[in-house]
Amino acid sequence: MSDDGSIQGEVEPNLSVPEVVTKYKAAADICNRALQAVIDGCKDGAKILDLCRSGDTFINKECANIYKGKEIEKGVAFPTCVSVNSVVGHFSPNGDDSTALKSGDVVKIDLGCHIDGFIATQATTVVVQAGTEPITGRAADVIAAARTAFDAAVRLIRPGKHISDVAAPLQKIAEAYGCNLVEGVMSHEMKQFVIDGSKCILNKPTPDQKVEDADFEENEVYAIDIVVSTGEGKPRVLDEKETTVYKRALEVAYQLKMQASRTVFSLVNANFATMPFTLRALMDEAASQKTELKVGQLKLGLVECLNHGLLHPYPVLHEKGGELVAQIKGTVLLMPNGSSIVTSAPRQPVASEKKVEDKEILDLLATPVSAKSAKKKKNKDKAAAAAPAADA
Repeated sequence: MSDDGSIQGEVEPNLSVPEVVTKYKAAADICNRALQAVIDGCKDGAKILDLCRSGDTFINKECANIYKGKEIEKGVAFPTCVSVNSVVGHFSPNGDDSTALKSGDVVKIDLGCHIDGFIATQATTVVVQAGTEPITGRAADVIAAARTAFDAAVRLIRPGKHISDVAAPLQKIAEAYGCNLVEGVMSHEMKQFVIDGSKCILNKPTPDQKVEDADFEENEVYAIDIVVSTGEGKPRVLDEKETTVYKRALEVAYQLKMQASRTVFSLVNANFATMPFTLRALMDEAASQKTELKVGQLKLGLVECLNHGLLHPYPVLHEKGGELVAQIKGTVLLMPNGSSIVTSAPRQPVASEKKVEDKEILDLLATPVSAKSAKKKKNKDKAAAAAPAADA
């Protein structure tokens, strides 16, 4: 480890290095508090643009307060997205958007933070309401399905198990709540400065889309992402112009022709070389560096970068109108003593009339996540067995 706090050397840093674990947990702590701040702002009439800005601003400000004086990269790992009702994800609007929340909206909040490239991402789903009464109806079903599937996935993505073990139980859970997993959603392994590693789990394999099977191993880190719909779970892009989130495609090289494109690409490489970013953030960087790019030129330059594969777009995806989509995502460290879920989010009470009844899944959900919780459960069971029986 260098004097500036970054991890160096030929060996890829992983959870066997204490400083790596510390940085994951620091990123997760900021992530947790940023998510709570956005949740607190989810009120009737709140502008989605303001919520997205508040999440990103919170992350950047908090990152500036840690590892001061050390030359390490830190900040937003995934820009705050706030996607409502049938919008599946990636909605982070530009500065001229006035879309606002209203009471009863089912709101998905997705964001991420990194410290020295060690990433924590998470997402949760809330319903806009004034009181604290339990959520009911189809909103309750889809949220309960996403939460239960996430809790199962955490227990399936652990050393000794396989990628192929994961999808079937998740689908059973979704069906128990009268819902469907959303196609195309993946849970990725994460590494330093890599938010979407090649080792991944496809929640809902189809004949057209499959992933290679592999074993889960100690010291791996996963962003477990569960997205569930009351509809068919087949998302589609309605308007490519809605896309505002992009990521640099590091494996692609091309000599851009337009000066505006070269300026845009230079801004991306200097400020968002490895992590996803919004068009809004790119515009802010262009303004702060006093480039002569106007908004129209910037967008034109962005198009050439996209046309030649230099950027990967995260399109805004939609389910059929009238359906509801819920998302739960968390960062999990596969430690030697068990899994550690480093991200957390408050859960509104839900009152679904549906529930999981499959015994194998219920047994899975009763399994402790970490060795520590397993020991705690064992001691509790021992104490219960040793206690004198109550009189009839």
